[in-house]
Amino acid sequence: MERFQDISMLLGRVFLSLIFIVSGFNKITDYAGTQGYMESMGVPALMLPLVIILELLGGIAILIGFKTRIVALLFIGFNVISALLFHSDFGDQTQTTMFMKNIAIAGGFLLLFAQGAGAYSIDNHKYY
Repeated sequence: MERFQDISMLLGRVFLSLIFIVSGFNKITDYAGTQGYMESMGVPALMLPLVIILELLGGIAILIGFKTRIVALLFIGFNVISALLFHSDFGDQTQTTMFMKNIAIAGGFLLLFAQGAGAYSIDNHKYY
């Protein structure tokens, strides 16, 4: 059972990290479009580089299990704030679904914060 838990923690980190790594790259490739969307929602364009850095570097950190609890806390805040800023039109079913997706992802990061990265991670490497 312990081996299954170790593999599950690794796969959970992979699944959680991929959405942010891909999203970070997409924001770079459509920088102007993302910037325009953020500004239309009242978020200053100055925030976009910080979002890209968090998504890319934070996503990679979660993927490899580096500083997992700290990065998980950042992603919990990021997902809750993103849900509230961008997906709080509860009259729109799609936005409601996106809101709940962000909250569910925050829940996944809350579990990572509580449990740590697992055996297959830099955090649990005996020389780190």
